Amino acid sequence: MYLLCNQKKIEIEDCVSFWARLKGFMFQKKKISQGKRFPKCNSIHTFFMFQAIDVIMTDQNHRIIKMYPSLKPMRILWPHQHVYYTYELPIGTCQDFQVHSILKINE
Repeated sequence: MYLLCNQKKIEIEDCVSFWARLKGFMFQKKKISQGKRFPKCNSIHTFFMFQAIDVIMTDQNHRIIKMYPSLKPMRILWPHQHVYYTYELPIGTCQDFQVHSILKINE
């Protein structure tokens, strides 16, 4: 699956298993170049992460509800209403989007 943004494709991994949802980008030291999508997830943490990430939260139709550019490690994003998908993305991805726009996902 890919996220299309400004003529770039960012590979997205769908995190549906318990272990994939728990781990996310924890303990990853190399630079993040892909993204992760968490279905039915309206809050996250960045504990045990070694770098900042961009976070985009959307509804079921991929309409952006919240964006958190450059979210640093050791942070918590508390639950938000109407959020269905949470995307953890490489730093700098948020600059290509706005709240209420729709993410283009190629599944």
